[in-house]
Amino acid sequence: MQQSSSLDGKLPVFVFPQALTFYAGDHTTHKQILTLYNPYDFRIQYSVLCNNPSCFTVDPPKGFIRAKNSVDMIVTRTNVNVAEASERDRFRIAVSEDGSRLVIGKKDVPAILVKGVPEPRSSGSDSDQFQSVRAPSSHTGAAPPPSLTTHPITAYEGTRGPSLLLVGGAVVCLAGLLLPTQGEGVPTTLPAYLHLHANVKIVLAYALGLLTYAILRPT
Repeated sequence: MQQSSSLDGKLPVFVFPQALTFYAGDHTTHKQILTLYNPYDFRIQYSVLCNNPSCFTVDPPKGFIRAKNSVDMIVTRTNVNVAEASERDRFRIAVSEDGSRLVIGKKDVPAILVKGVPEPRSSGSDSDQFQSVRAPSSHTGAAPPPSLTTHPITAYEGTRGPSLLLVGGAVVCLAGLLLPTQGEGVPTTLPAYLHLHANVKIVLAYALGLLTYAILRPT
C-alpha cells in the first residue's frame, strides 16, 4: 500500500467515456456504461458520487478493482425532463486504497441531457461520398481496349513529344558551345565575332543542362 499512499491524493483516474450524453427523445441513451480502469499493480476501491443523485442510478456505485483490471458501471438517467436538468450535472469517481477511506484520486464526469434524438452518424467509412459512374452510351461505340484505358494520360503525352521551343533552345545552346572560345588562339576560318567568351559558354552549358532535363524528364 505504500506505493499508492505516496501519491498523496494525486493518483490519476482513468475512465471512459470522459462525458455522458443522454437524449430525452431516445430511450436507448438513457442507460449507458461507464468503465473505470485500474492500470496499477495494486488493488483499489472506488465510489461514485453525484451532485444530482435524484436523476441517476449507478450499478454498482462502489466496489474494488483488482490490479490491471477494470469495472463496468451501468449509469441510468431516471429523470429525462429537460426543464429539470442542470448543465452542471456530473459524477465524481473517488478512488482510495484498499481498506482505507483516504481518497488518493478523483475524476469528474459530466452528465449532459439534450433535447430530441442524436443526429445520424456516419458508418465510419467514406463510401457515401462516392457515386456510381455511368457507362458510355451505346451510340458512342465500344470502349477502348484495356491496354489503352489503363494509363490514358501517359499514352497521350507519349505521342506528343517534347516542345519544339525546348528543342530549339537546346540546339542553339549546343551550337554556341561548338563555336571557338575567345582567347584560345586556335586557328579558325570563323570571324572574330563568333568567338565566344568562356563565361558565355558557361551560361550556355548551364542552360543546355536545364533544357535537356526538361526534354528528357518522364511525363
